[in-house]
Amino acid sequence: SPYLLQHAFNPVDWYPWGTEALAKAKKEGKPILLSIGYSACHWCHVMERESFENNGIADLMNQFFVNIKVDREERPDLDQIYQNAVQFFIRRGGGWPLTMFLTPAQAPFYGGTYFPPEERYNLPAFGRVLQSAARAWSENREEIEKSAQDVIRGLDRFSVIAPPPKADTSSRLVENAVVALAAHFNTGHGGFGGAPKFPNTILHELFLEYSAGSGDETFKNRALLTLRKMALGGIHDQLGGGFHRYSVDDKWLVPHFEKMLYDNALLVPLFLHGYQVSGESLLKKTAEDTLDYVLREMTAPEGGFYSSQDADSEGEEGKFFVWGYDEVRQRLPGKEGEVFCRYFDITAQGNFEGKNIPNIPQDPLLVANEFGLNTEKLEEIVEQGKRKLFEVREKRIKPLRDEKILTGWNALMISAFIEGFRITGEEKYLRTAEKGIAFIFSFLYRDGNLLAVYKDGKAKFNGYLDDYSYLTSALLDLFQVTGRSEFLAKAVGLTKRLIALFQDREGGGFFFTGENHESLIHRPKSGHDHSIPSGNGIAARNLFRLYLITGEKACFELYQKLHRLFSSSMEENPFGFGSFLRSVEYEKNSCQVVLAAQRREDLLPWTSRLGEAYLPYMLLMTVVEGEGEKASSPLVSGKTAVGGAVTAYVCRGSVCSAPVASIDQMMELLSKQPS
Repeated sequence: SPYLLQHAFNPVDWYPWGTEALAKAKKEGKPILLSIGYSACHWCHVMERESFENNGIADLMNQFFVNIKVDREERPDLDQIYQNAVQFFIRRGGGWPLTMFLTPAQAPFYGGTYFPPEERYNLPAFGRVLQSAARAWSENREEIEKSAQDVIRGLDRFSVIAPPPKADTSSRLVENAVVALAAHFNTGHGGFGGAPKFPNTILHELFLEYSAGSGDETFKNRALLTLRKMALGGIHDQLGGGFHRYSVDDKWLVPHFEKMLYDNALLVPLFLHGYQVSGESLLKKTAEDTLDYVLREMTAPEGGFYSSQDADSEGEEGKFFVWGYDEVRQRLPGKEGEVFCRYFDITAQGNFEGKNIPNIPQDPLLVANEFGLNTEKLEEIVEQGKRKLFEVREKRIKPLRDEKILTGWNALMISAFIEGFRITGEEKYLRTAEKGIAFIFSFLYRDGNLLAVYKDGKAKFNGYLDDYSYLTSALLDLFQVTGRSEFLAKAVGLTKRLIALFQDREGGGFFFTGENHESLIHRPKSGHDHSIPSGNGIAARNLFRLYLITGEKACFELYQKLHRLFSSSMEENPFGFGSFLRSVEYEKNSCQVVLAAQRREDLLPWTSRLGEAYLPYMLLMTVVEGEGEKASSPLVSGKTAVGGAVTAYVCRGSVCSAPVASIDQMMELLSKQPS
């Protein structure tokens, strides 16, 4: 783990989580100081510089505690457990760095997030916290162990989800949710609420999907406003493509500069869907630039995708990404430089601590008019300037790249590339997705089980629920665009393994860790989305898609049980249950398209037209004569290319249309709202 290696030369006697450290704590009767973070985390670096490199603080840590450092991206199971636990102590959400004090039996008895070396930000000094925790353990061990057990019982209650007597299956479940979400929508700058502002991709996808199903364009327009503002803001890397983690202001101007693979994986489909419903080239270009950034910066030679890029370089947050006005004008002199600076809001006073974060705060037409340019000339100046500054930036010291490869995040990125291919027709995106799938099954799949982490030729840790759910989803996406039954077979196999390893047979739903996992103080189970979708929510959608494809009623029954289990949660907390709400909307509006042809190349005009349209509820299957083994599916049974011509069948529920032989007829059938 690059994150653990960052701490290798601290004066703190760090251990990784494992039998050695846990046995040492039990043998010596010492409490555990557990520190959880990740390599791209700015405040993790701050706490390291201030405290973990401080000899006095390190002496206290080494004297009184067994110190364990955990990379949350490798061990999201530990992170979930102790992030939930910290809420018992600080009465609000957690974050990183996470700082927890545990008994030798791993039970938490105190914790927080970032602690400064001296008292500030209304936070106690870390040295004082260490001394207080050590004293409490020495003087009140029995009481602490008793209270820690109370925390574990509280954690266990998190995983007990009681389904309501009758699940809400009415059409108003999603409607009520999006109306509740809209009350928090920022009508000025998009997104939800004020600063700090996160992309909330799942909820904006829900807005687009609800709008398509209901015909209410209000929600589509809210999502589009957010996408435009993000595309033009500083959260979007205007020179290199891709998105930073989140914005510290409500205008999307000043980001926390780390770039996470999962954010970009989730934002690409959202921008592509925004392009489909609006036709706005800005949104398509933003998605393509993001995919190209991932290809350039985040793709391993073998085909996997790296995890993140740091916020800091040369000890400063954002230094790699910001510009001085004179620095820009030196590279871009004359009128062209003046135009470029006006376009990207680059000024002598700066928009971020005396420096400039490139962003586009005004309509480019206004800039063109101000300088007497036509739009083509303005675009030429802007693109030339971007290329020149990008070349300059490439010579700077780059932020650290975390080159571990995570199965779940890779699966999200694979789905993004598939969607890129489906909507733009760009073949390199499909090749990238197929190579990514091959990488996972070559290096992160062993004896029928997924592994979670790969780096330096080694794979480790049993896969988590998210790994199985996201990869199954990517396989189903790939099956739809290629028609290759091998991808469906892999999706079916993974789903069977997911049910065997993760299902809570008593309480319903799926645990986050499998039965083959290390025994911990708590086994998390949640349907709540975080910065990535809920594994349970994605599993629900997968099960429904598999039911449509295979006709397996067991898949539908499991889907219904998941829906029922989390239906109250969807009603009470739409912010946290967007993935589940999307699966409900998908079921309600689902339609299936079967395309039959004699040659696969004949399908291209049909699939291209489908890629142009926003059809979030469509499941596509293709039947090509003589192509080898066909997918075993009642959907394709008896459906042929009538008279040798490409033929489409549009199905809803158990009813399929008569075969149609024109693209326009197919699109007309798809445009009809479900009854």
